Amino acid sequence: MDRGCRKENVAVDKRVREAGLRPTRQRIALADLLFAKGDRHLSAEELHEEALAAGVPVSLATVYNALHQFTQAGLLRILAVEGSKTYFDTNISDHHHFYIEGENRIFDIANGPVTVTNLPEPPEGMEIANVDIVVRLRHKRQE
Repeated sequence: MDRGCRKENVAVDKRVREAGLRPTRQRIALADLLFAKGDRHLSAEELHEEALAAGVPVSLATVYNALHQFTQAGLLRILAVEGSKTYFDTNISDHHHFYIEGENRIFDIANGPVTVTNLPEPPEGMEIANVDIVVRLRHKRQE
């Protein structure tokens, strides 16, 4: 293992530990795949394919478990786009998304003019944690 790779694994190990998770070999490998390429949106199936291609022997169930553990620990945001399509976002800041229908692609809306007004009052004892906006796109139809 080269020095740069070892340094990245130490940083990922530390990030996982600081989130309150035990840094197992599989969690570290998955976290490395998730966070090494900057902000991204991945489904569990996409991460599973990346893991297998990288030589990480992991089941799809383990990938789902790790993604949900990372989400609960505050390392990821979960985005439910379709009834059965869920993406995990490595950018945990408050932001919104575009979703291209038919292509199953999701990407961040650049910081800008998105505002949400007239939100309902939450029930007693509750507060609004955040508001997720997904703007669905499709290619223009030819006339």
